[in-house]
Amino acid sequence: MPELYKRKPNIKCFVCGKEIYRRPVELEKSGQKAFCSSVCYGKANRKETPCLVCGAMILSQFNKKTCSRTCANINRTGLKYKASSPKDKVKTGLALKNRLLEERGHNCERCRYNKVEILQVHHKDLDRGNNDLSNLELVCPNCHYEEHFLFGKRKLKNK
Repeated sequence: MPELYKRKPNIKCFVCGKEIYRRPVELEKSGQKAFCSSVCYGKANRKETPCLVCGAMILSQFNKKTCSRTCANINRTGLKYKASSPKDKVKTGLALKNRLLEERGHNCERCRYNKVEILQVHHKDLDRGNNDLSNLELVCPNCHYEEHFLFGKRKLKNK
């Protein structure tokens, strides 16, 4: 049986150039862009960025800056990483506590509770950035809670 309903091609594929037929209404909607397959449509819609080193195109969905490990190593040459670790609040807080323990003893400065493991560093002026030793105090969790919530600025709401 002969092919009676085969249309004559009226446009070329936007990606590969293969001649195809599309309805005129579809061509108007798509701005005269037509694709022969979903593969060509996918190629037309993907976003690519160039590799910083060699310029090869990389799919931008992967958020890469270089195309391979070799280019990444070339890009990384000359970078100097920080010799010391960045300021860590946990390490500096522990160092403060240890320094206060050495200077002021192993007891709460208010109630004389002597369990060293749970003692906390309290800032008298409530400014965590002011780590002057005259501003710091070693207190147990109960005294710390009383300072902040019962006598301090953050009063508990009575229900």
